[in-house]
Amino acid sequence: MVRIVSLLLASAVAAVWMLLAPGQDAEVDAAAPRIVMDPEITWHPERPGEGRLFRLRVNESEHTPVLGVHGSVEGEELHFERLGDRAFESLAAVPVGADGAVTASIRVVFKEAGEKRLEQRIPVAAGAYRHEELSVTPRFGAPLDAADQARLARDQAMAAQAARAAHRTPRIWTNDVVMPRTSRVTSGFGNGRIFNGQVSSRHMGLDLQGLRGDTVVAAARGVVQLVEPFLLAGNIVYVNHGGGLLSAYFHLSEQLVAAGDTVEAGAPVGLVGATGRVTGPHLHWVVRYGNTSVDPRSLLEIVEPD
Repeated sequence: MVRIVSLLLASAVAAVWMLLAPGQDAEVDAAAPRIVMDPEITWHPERPGEGRLFRLRVNESEHTPVLGVHGSVEGEELHFERLGDRAFESLAAVPVGADGAVTASIRVVFKEAGEKRLEQRIPVAAGAYRHEELSVTPRFGAPLDAADQARLARDQAMAAQAARAAHRTPRIWTNDVVMPRTSRVTSGFGNGRIFNGQVSSRHMGLDLQGLRGDTVVAAARGVVQLVEPFLLAGNIVYVNHGGGLLSAYFHLSEQLVAAGDTVEAGAPVGLVGATGRVTGPHLHWVVRYGNTSVDPRSLLEIVEPD
């Protein structure tokens, strides 16, 4: 009899447990961290132009706090910084040739709810570029020989290394950004180039008027990454501004800085010259986000005053 009673009590306890178990599981699930609301992704300007910089912002929901944000746009790494309590922002770049839109791939890490990957298509305004015909020395107006091709490959490898360094370096630049020369633009960014009727390319910088020996200054705070004689660009200075941002100054007659120097916006870095493939003295100013060349003027346009 005692055994029968014990069995009946055990069965009753088991039945009660089965009834309670679903409710207990539901309470555990309800208490688990979860994403209440996705963060909002915004950008400025609303329709960034082809070959231009823009700002990308991730605004967290008050219901789901964010620990950090990572991502890329068209393969270029983004470098998000926290703005205030509930926003993260990074520079980004639209490559020349972007077809109507670019894709931002974002990974949001939440404080208590894991992480989530988001994608955002950003509409792009087409660039308006023209073609220019230029005359240069025969050496640069015809296909390069083997020796020049090898030298050009070396130059390109050094420039790519500088771009990687800019992605590895935390932001150095401030909102104090200036033109490297306050002079007339003689050739715009993105224009097609035909040299001596044979070699065509695209002008991936901004040409500013200048006489040989005129001063060229750094556009923003940074560390001098590269001081070299390049084949086509002539005497160059590359400045690493960190956070993916890089600027360069081509065709200099003289370089006034050394690799490793820290320069402020407006500090002299070189003198206007006519070295490399040129038609005459001028400054060719380059701004890149990683490996993506952009119109240098877009850097001044997207800077928010302190």
